Amino acid sequence: MAAKKKDTAIFEVFFRRKPAMILVALRKSQKNRYGSVLAKEVDCTYSHAVKILQEMEKAKLVNFEKHGRIKTIALTDLGNKIAEYIEKIEESLR
Repeated sequence: MAAKKKDTAIFEVFFRRKPAMILVALRKSQKNRYGSVLAKEVDCTYSHAVKILQEMEKAKLVNFEKHGRIKTIALTDLGNKIAEYIEKIEESLR
């Protein structure tokens, strides 16, 4: 258990956990996601997740797609590439 905590700590030295995990969660899914589902998956509030996602949209990492009243989130090609790098770095730190 202590090794896992140490691994997490070193990862967080390089990355803020919630934004990194949102990108990774989007990549693992391979389908468009809802903000509320992503917030639950990475254990943060919906409003915090939305703020993170809005910043990611500005950086062209994600796209919001409206389907009537429902908004889904999808990774862009750049977002997918960065999520892949984050996963590789996380695996390397284990």
